[in-house]
Amino acid sequence: MKIVVASNNEHKIKEFKSILSDVELLTLKDIGFTEDIEETGDTFLENALIKAKTVSEYLKNKGLDYDVLSDDSGLCCVGLNLEPGVYSHRYGGDVSFHEKRMKLIKDLEGKNKEAYFMCTIVLYHIDGTYEYKEGKTYGKIIDKELGDTSFGYDAIFLSDDLGKTFGEATEYEKNKVSHRGRALEQIKELIGR
Repeated sequence: MKIVVASNNEHKIKEFKSILSDVELLTLKDIGFTEDIEETGDTFLENALIKAKTVSEYLKNKGLDYDVLSDDSGLCCVGLNLEPGVYSHRYGGDVSFHEKRMKLIKDLEGKNKEAYFMCTIVLYHIDGTYEYKEGKTYGKIIDKELGDTSFGYDAIFLSDDLGKTFGEATEYEKNKVSHRGRALEQIKELIGR
């Protein structure tokens, strides 16, 4: 079985392939999809569906009968009324993730630092029907970067499950408790039916 992952994000694709190792996953690059998809939804589900539908239409036009996996995820901070949420990637504007992390630390000064990562994954079928699963992982935002700083907010998110930041965690440790990992484990059951 082949399924298209509606992403070109290498970190994300690596996580998908690690957890869904029994499925042949194709990336957007593999299918020749190059357009930018504007995520205009107000929820993680809406954004995941926008991506899934767009890629599914592209596949239909190419005569390819593949289901599509699409996700949207973000960081929700209690002290910021669950922001940045669906705007996590755009938080602070067009700046590096280091700058986004520094802005978040500053914005949370004197506020509740509890947070969770949320992920919604859609399995979009060829016939236009879809199923979705959600995953969450809880922790708190710390005021300095620890570990690998190459991916999102991982270096400042201290995981309740691991007792260290996602930036300090191994890939295996993170996949076991991450929001995306938890959603993918549920999606795996849908694919395996």
